[in-house]
Parts: sequence; C-alpha cells; structure tokens
Amino acid sequence: MTTTPGSPDGPAAEDPADGTVTTAPEPGEDFSADRRFFGHPLALANLFSVELWERFSFYGMQAVMTLYLYHAVSEGGLGLEKAEATSIVGAYAGTVYLACVAGAWVADRVLGAERTLFFSACVVMLGHIALAVLPGFTGVTVGLVLVALGSGGVKTAATSVVGSLYRRDDPRADAGFSIFYMGVNIGALVGPLLTGLVQTGLNSYHLAFGLAAVGMAIGLAIYVTGRRNLPATASVVPNPLTPGAWVRPVLGVVAAAVVVVLLFVFGVLSPGNLSTAVAIVVAVIAIGLFALLLSSPRVGPEERSRVRSFIPMWLGSVVFWSLFQQQFSVVEIYADDRLNRFLGGWEMPTEWVNSLEPFFVIVLAPLFALLWTKLGERGPSTPVKFALGAGGMGVAFLLFLPWAGGTGATTPVLAIVLILFVFALAEMCLSPVGLSLSTRIGPALFRSQTVALYYLSISLGSALAGSLASFYDPSVEGTYFATLGVVALVLGGILFALSPWIRTAMRGVR
Repeated sequence: MTTTPGSPDGPAAEDPADGTVTTAPEPGEDFSADRRFFGHPLALANLFSVELWERFSFYGMQAVMTLYLYHAVSEGGLGLEKAEATSIVGAYAGTVYLACVAGAWVADRVLGAERTLFFSACVVMLGHIALAVLPGFTGVTVGLVLVALGSGGVKTAATSVVGSLYRRDDPRADAGFSIFYMGVNIGALVGPLLTGLVQTGLNSYHLAFGLAAVGMAIGLAIYVTGRRNLPATASVVPNPLTPGAWVRPVLGVVAAAVVVVLLFVFGVLSPGNLSTAVAIVVAVIAIGLFALLLSSPRVGPEERSRVRSFIPMWLGSVVFWSLFQQQFSVVEIYADDRLNRFLGGWEMPTEWVNSLEPFFVIVLAPLFALLWTKLGERGPSTPVKFALGAGGMGVAFLLFLPWAGGTGATTPVLAIVLILFVFALAEMCLSPVGLSLSTRIGPALFRSQTVALYYLSISLGSALAGSLASFYDPSVEGTYFATLGVVALVLGGILFALSPWIRTAMRGVR
C-alpha cells in the first residue's frame, strides 16, 4: 500500500460524511491525547453506541425468530416444522459470518471501513423493517438476507474503525476493544429482554421485529451525529479496485444469486436442508483457503508449520460453535416446551433465556482478563484454551441430562441458568482468543485470509448448529444431549492431547 508522506502539503482525506472515498490516509493523525471517553478517544463512544444498538437489534430479533418460524399460525407464527425452523436459523447464522469475509473485502477494495460500517448498518435496519412490515415468508426471506449481509459488514468494519483510533504502540488499545465489546454484550443482554416483552405483552412478532428496527435506527442516528469525529484514515480504501475490476465480482454475486434461486425453484434447496447447504459451501471455501496457505510458494516453512497448527484449533472452534449457537434454536425450543418459566404467578417470556449467557459474559469477562494476566506464562496455552472451550460445551450439553426424557414444563429455571453459565465459561476460554490467534498465526502475506478462516469456523459451526438441531425432539432429547455432549468432550480431549505438538508447530506463537 502506498501512503502519502506526512507533510503539511500532502493531500488531506475528505470528510467521510460527504460521501467521498479516500485512497490515502490523513497524515499525522494522533488520538493519544484524546481521553474524553473513560480515558479513550471520544470517537470510541460513537462506535460503542452503534455496536450496542446493532447487537440489540440482532439478538433481539434472533431471540424471537425461532419461535416465529415454528409457532402455529393461530399463535401468530408461520407454522413450520421445528427442523425447518432450526435449519433456517442455522443457515442465517452461518451466512452472517460468511458475510464477514465479504464485508472485509468491500472495506478493503471498495468503500473503506467507515463507509462500509455506515451502509452495512443501514442494510441491517432495512432488514428489520422488512421483517416487521412484510408478511410471511416474504418478510423472512428479505429480512434475514439483509440482516445477514449487513451484520457481516458491521462486524468487520466496526472492528477496523476502532483499531484506527489507536497507534500501534498505544497501550490503551486492548482496553479500548474491551470497552467496545462490552457494548456487544450489553446489546445482546437487553435486546431479547425487550423484544420478548413486546412479543409476549402485545402478542405480535412483527412489533417485536419493529422494535429491533427502532433500536438499529437509534444506533444509526447516534452514529451519524458523531461521524465527523472519526479518523479520516477510517475512510481510506487500502487496496482500491482498478477501473473496471468491479465487473467480475458483481457478475459473480449475480450468478450465485441466480443459482440459489434456481435451486429453490427446482426443489434442490428447501428450508429443511438450507443449513446443511450453507455448511457444505463454507467447508469447501475453508478447505480451499487452507490449501492455498499450505501450497503457496510465498509461504515459508515456519509459516506453513503455523498454518498446520491452526487446523486442529480451527476444528475445535467449529465444534464449539456448532453447540454454542444452539442456544438460539434447541435451547430456545427447550425453554419454550420443557422449562417451567413461572416465577411466582408470573411466566417469564421464552426469549429472556437468550439474555442469560450475555449477562454471564459481562460478569466473567473482566474476571477472566484478570486471571489470564495474573497467570501470565503459567496460564493455559492457546490450544489448551480451545480444548477447554470445546470440552466445556460438551459439559454444558451433558448438564441437560438430569431433566431429559420428561414431559411437559418440568425443568426448573435454575437448571437453564446453570447450563448457560457453563456456556459462558466455555465461551470465555475460546472466543476471545480465537480472533487474536488468527491475526498472529497467519503467514505475513495472507493475514486477512487467516482472519477470514477463523470467521469461516464460526460460519461452519453456526450452520452445523442448525443441521444438528433438526435431530432434536423432546422424545429423544436424552440421546441428543448425551451424544453431542460426549462427542464434544472427546474432541476437546483429543485437542488437549495434541496441544504439545500444536505449540511446537506454532513456532513461537503462544
């Protein structure tokens, strides 16, 4: 990348609010003296807000979606089979993380991170509006596609813009990201609480979707008011497309869309197998990326060794997410059918179950950060943390067994509280370190592709969560939870056993 020398005579970047795309960074920007937001640049408050409200809308909608898909038409739902509902939710979740890869490409080649963030947030809001106002499957199709595409862009672009607030040697960077991701969990906590109240109190799924749209609109309004405070470097296009180079990717997207439509028309794709289809596509892309990294002559022997070490951890991440993401399908169905949600004389909305895990993450995140800091070199290595994450999800699923096989709403609320607490413990072991690892373990010339690979592990795991959930039924729930729990524990144990080899192959990356 070519940059403009940092002299007063150098060309300044245009204000991103005026719609101009910059192709060279603003010289001399330094936010080290800006400590107006808890010791951090004031722009972080703006990004914190948009991420909070985007996650509010995202998780608020997702908490309602599974119920909307399978509840009877007489109850305001669409009356799908539960297997079809979980497949759609799994395919949607997988597509969100697949869209992260596309969002990163748009930011790097077309719009820059700041404009990608703004337009992606607009797309998210339009998706929620579509869910709120369009009837039946039309609203679900248009809404989920828009939310998935927009959320993928928001996730990658927002992270990039936050990074642009700090120089490489700024010691506040890690703390700044911690504040930013706290917004993620606050939104994930509050979203299901409020959409659940609206859906239960007003008996309207569409009003709940509308509330998610309002939340995203609030986030966008706050973001626009502070947009001029963002660094001009955030609007830079690092590797802009050459004239005419946009034709091939656009034709590729159009061709892919046509193929998907034709597959639905001819019955090859259906709601019941949608998550499996997404999983197959993601798996093929991931295998291709691994093959590229392992075979490229531009990758040295040590770098190739690190890529090989990433493979078992990548698979551990897939196992983790394939169980973790079932909190939006199987766990929610379980809470709807099998959980005694009465607290005194009041029945807790089913959607509130989705707020338990983010609450525990908010409580646990600073404790885990303190723990890893205190342990230092004595703490568990990255592969061991991945093993704990995958195995921890196995433990969480086995905790369903004392109440499995019953009939009716017989499971106490405290049981699901305990189970989701273990979900959060497992997440703390794997999720925070996964993205960090992907930025450090990749070959120097393929850093972005390695980060994309990590997102693909989340995408594949999320899609598989939808496919696995199709096998869940209250009549066989003991077998279901026991099988997945044992498999995850065994795979976590294998990853733990391989950790000495993995650490050696990582060649200095901890």
